[in-house]
Amino acid sequence: MKVTIYTDGSARGNPGNGGFGALLSYTNPKGETFTRELSGGYRLTTNNRMELMGAIAAVEALTRPCQIELHSDSQYLVNAFNQHWIEGWIRRGWKTAAKKPVKNVDLWQRLLAALEPHDATFIWVKGHAGHAENERCDELACAAADSGRLQEDTGFDPSSAD
Repeated sequence: MKVTIYTDGSARGNPGNGGFGALLSYTNPKGETFTRELSGGYRLTTNNRMELMGAIAAVEALTRPCQIELHSDSQYLVNAFNQHWIEGWIRRGWKTAAKKPVKNVDLWQRLLAALEPHDATFIWVKGHAGHAENERCDELACAAADSGRLQEDTGFDPSSAD
């Protein structure tokens, strides 16, 4: 099954309250298209963590192996896969090329685990450029950040904020 995913993250301050939004779309064998929206908000987090959480929430929502086309306006997320940063980080024991600890390792590892049964491609889209699905994910992320129903981002380390 092919699933198209759009994601976005938002933070009110960096760090600050944040949220993610995701839109999943697939077409069944009868030609019927289905969409699902996901969002969530966190207290004291960063934009990059919310960009990752959007992708994580969407992929974790899948119940069987899929061919995923994930669209994001986060170059941080997309380039980690398309520029093969992830492979280098893993090879170096979660260190950057400059031998510094990779930020948000908890979320990168969670995303990799979620992606394991799937075949995923990552596509960058320009944010705030009138792309309907990206704009909808931004609305979901901002609404979640502003909702007052915020979870703790237990993996956030203020000393390594990005």
